[in-house]
Amino acid sequence: MNTQFDETPASPPDASPAGGSEVLHFEFRRNMGQIWRQSITFFAGTVFTMGAGYLVKIYVVRVLGAELLGLYALGMTLVSLTQLLGCLGLHGTAGRYVAVYSATGKYDELRAFLTRGVGIVFILNSILSIGLVFVGGWVARHLYHAPDLAQYIPLFAALTVLGALNVFYCQVLAGFKDIAKRTVITNFIGTTVVIGLTILFLEFGFGMRGYLWAQILNSFVVVALLVVAAWKLTPEAARFSFAPLRPLDPEIKAFAAACLGMGALEFLVSQADKILLGFYLNPTLVGIYVVASTVTSLIPLVLQSVNQIFAPVIADLHAQARKDVLERLFQTITKWVLGLTLPLAFVIIAFALPLMRIFGPAFEVGWPVLVIGAVGEVVNCGVGAVGYVLLMSGNQRRLMRVQFVMVAVSLLMNITLIPVFGVIGAALASATVNVASNFWNLMQVRRALQISPYNRSYFALAIPAAFAAATVVLARVWTGSMARPWLGILGAVVASYLVFCGVALKFSLDEADKMIATSAWAQLRGTLQRR
Repeated sequence: MNTQFDETPASPPDASPAGGSEVLHFEFRRNMGQIWRQSITFFAGTVFTMGAGYLVKIYVVRVLGAELLGLYALGMTLVSLTQLLGCLGLHGTAGRYVAVYSATGKYDELRAFLTRGVGIVFILNSILSIGLVFVGGWVARHLYHAPDLAQYIPLFAALTVLGALNVFYCQVLAGFKDIAKRTVITNFIGTTVVIGLTILFLEFGFGMRGYLWAQILNSFVVVALLVVAAWKLTPEAARFSFAPLRPLDPEIKAFAAACLGMGALEFLVSQADKILLGFYLNPTLVGIYVVASTVTSLIPLVLQSVNQIFAPVIADLHAQARKDVLERLFQTITKWVLGLTLPLAFVIIAFALPLMRIFGPAFEVGWPVLVIGAVGEVVNCGVGAVGYVLLMSGNQRRLMRVQFVMVAVSLLMNITLIPVFGVIGAALASATVNVASNFWNLMQVRRALQISPYNRSYFALAIPAAFAAATVVLARVWTGSMARPWLGILGAVVASYLVFCGVALKFSLDEADKMIATSAWAQLRGTLQRR
């Protein structure tokens, strides 16, 4: 039997009730194959960006120190807020309506959207950035209690405009369905350029200004490449001209308003902890907190990669009323995401102190933040793509209700806990919101769609997870006194994954899991042979 996922099977099996199980198996294999193939590509780009970014982050932290890194994090909160207001939700609209207008041949509408969209994003962000230059100093001194931040505000203002154009054109390329080209420009070219410029400027002693200038120049290069790519993809009839433009469709305005609202909620949840840390504490502790948060962001990497491809599959299957296929995919993907996440999470929790020590002795106090954040991310991966299932199945109101309530909870917990527990309070608030929102979304999925990400095989992960955890604990004991802790951490990651996968292959795989594992090995072996 062919163990590889079929790319385009010759013909589907009988769709009659008698052939129902065959249809389910056929649809499962077809969709899982699509998700697997594309997730690997996206995962590779993400791993390159995060891995290279993590290494350069260690270098930057050691050169700049915790205080300057905290100032940078506080400055980026102002950039995020300015971009949120300056884009008016148009970046979220671009991916959808560029695709719609291109597919339907409405090139006049496409030209109007692209021209007006770029104009609005550039002009409004430029105006708001000028305002940021004038009010940023006051915010730095009176809100963040960080007067040293004021001297860098003009550079953050420049980042605001370039960053807004970057986000908008990324969504335009997504609308033209050229994710590969976008990934090459933003992940591979952009990451390489910013790392090179950062090291160059910091080695020449330009400090924080050099770090910011490296990002500004990189953003300029990336935006220029994105603009050229978007121009080539745009049909000639939809390119810029001085001909009169049609007004934007009211549907676009409504959708943009919804995107703006969702973006505001996301901003409050993701940035409230840093803003309040800056208000109540000091930039040094903000820098320590940001470093710990950066490390924990590695944990949901598999989930994020799969979600990028699983999301449109959810919409497709829901539109076809194939709840049986959707549930089976949901269960299998959730199990694999958690399984491929647990060994890394165990290592981050067990090696929290030496991990933070890599960034410098001043960062050791942030190890509890690492542990708390890791627990929250394990829960996030353990429930799977519940947010995307709600969004792509037309239940966005349920999702927004959860987000709205969690914003209030996040603000209340941060205001209550940060003055008492400092960065640990911020970590507790963030992890609590993460866990609560995921469980609430899980309940909403069950109520709205009557599906669950769990079956018997999911809980069979407990056996390999226990062996992997024991392996990590032993590695932590054996490498506790190593002169180079990063070698022990790397060894623990490799050993825990080998043990987990070996035990899982023996005790925890059902038929669908074995099919995926066999296909993954076959494709990896084929790639290596071609090289």
